[in-house]
Amino acid sequence: MADFQLFIDGAFCDAESGETFDTIDPSTGESLGTVAKADRADAARAVAAARVAFDDGRWSAKRASERAGVLKAVAKGVKDRAGELAEWETRDTGATVVKAKAADVGGAMFWFRTMAEFAPLLDEPEALPQTMAPGPSYNYLQRDPVGVCSAIIPWNFPLQMAAWKISMALAAGNTIVLKPAPQTPVTATLLAEILRDAGVPDGVVNIVPGPGPGAGEELVSNAGVDRVSFTGSTEVGKQVMRMAAGTVKTTTLELGGKSAQVLLDDADLELAIDGILYGIFFHAGQVCTAGSRLLVGDALHDEVVERLVARAADIRVGRAGDRGVTMGPLISARQLETVLGYIDVGAKEGATLATGGEQLTADGLDAGFFVAPTIFSDVTPDMRIAREEIFGPVLSVLRYSDTDDAVRIANDTSYGLAGAVWGSPSKAQRVASRLQAGTVWVNDYHLLNPKYPFGGYKQSGVGREHGLLGLLEYTEAKHVHVAIDQSRASKRWFDMTVPQA
Repeated sequence: MADFQLFIDGAFCDAESGETFDTIDPSTGESLGTVAKADRADAARAVAAARVAFDDGRWSAKRASERAGVLKAVAKGVKDRAGELAEWETRDTGATVVKAKAADVGGAMFWFRTMAEFAPLLDEPEALPQTMAPGPSYNYLQRDPVGVCSAIIPWNFPLQMAAWKISMALAAGNTIVLKPAPQTPVTATLLAEILRDAGVPDGVVNIVPGPGPGAGEELVSNAGVDRVSFTGSTEVGKQVMRMAAGTVKTTTLELGGKSAQVLLDDADLELAIDGILYGIFFHAGQVCTAGSRLLVGDALHDEVVERLVARAADIRVGRAGDRGVTMGPLISARQLETVLGYIDVGAKEGATLATGGEQLTADGLDAGFFVAPTIFSDVTPDMRIAREEIFGPVLSVLRYSDTDDAVRIANDTSYGLAGAVWGSPSKAQRVASRLQAGTVWVNDYHLLNPKYPFGGYKQSGVGREHGLLGLLEYTEAKHVHVAIDQSRASKRWFDMTVPQA
């Protein structure tokens, strides 16, 4: 029996094949346990359970205010098991203890609580403008759940992203099948226990971890799925969109990013230097919104690079669970190889390696997947390290001549997920309004909130998550027209019983 099983129709179970895989601690390279390996058959079984649970109304027929009560209970369940969840998130993902407690567990609670706040808004229909033509009527908009949702999440924020997808789907009355990434499946299975104990009915939430495309492709292409939400790379997102088109599913895609941080000449450098480093080195740069491009004016360039290098030296890299560690490992040996490959590319393309650039193996780190905080200067917009998503602790510093040049460079990308502007609020907001990105922070970074929408421009995604706007993506909009005048004579219908001239 696997240490961590699938969760289908309210029960934990092994995969039909009986196969398992190991989940690895990226700080040590050691196995944390075995996980049931879901394939197409398991995903199809989960979809079937979700379909029955939706169609019989055990969840979808409840008033949204009643569903909100269950979501509040889920949030309490997360709080009650916060220590356990944080420990597993640290061990399974390489998140620092601070990140695991505040961002991951705290974020999961926040998302369930917020969607519990928003859910009752769906109970009452929205009045539409009155009209007298072609006949007197009143009209309203009713929000119905979409149906069965599938959600595929990446490995960098597994608990928080599971909470994102599940809380929105449930608040709107849907059922859901979640596929966590094979690298980080543990906290999703623990969340299944919390959901069940909080009163979520059997079949409403199903969780099927598994490597490879089998289960994922089934969740995207299965005709029993009405909606797909995918967070991951842009290339895989394109495949998801193509597969979902076969049955015309509604789709939300939150994809890659190459976010720019624009440092203006009137910025508070004490604030900005630390914020810029947080923007790129938080969770070892394994964040879709990572501020991996820093745009600095010519006059400030050398001073800023010098100060960034000095402050980066204070970042303590080490095993995620160790006290005082501020940056943990990369998720896997494969990701380590990818990041080191990009660092080699940057040097070959002519960028100057200002600091870092090496794998860290001393002090007992040799079995894990650690890279030093890395900063390149003299980067030009055409270089690969300035254009491609690295998903690691690598900052590219680019020069700009004036504000128009900064905006041009920032927008010269196929991505548009996020960005930041550091400077006086009035000037920074004017620049922020010109950036082509779904979220722009002014004098801050990485602050996502379930009350505000999140998503990307261009190839960073389709649709929005979070906030009321994100919640509405999990609904169908039904317009209801009610005629006020009930007399047949008032109707402007073609009378099919009268011969036409």
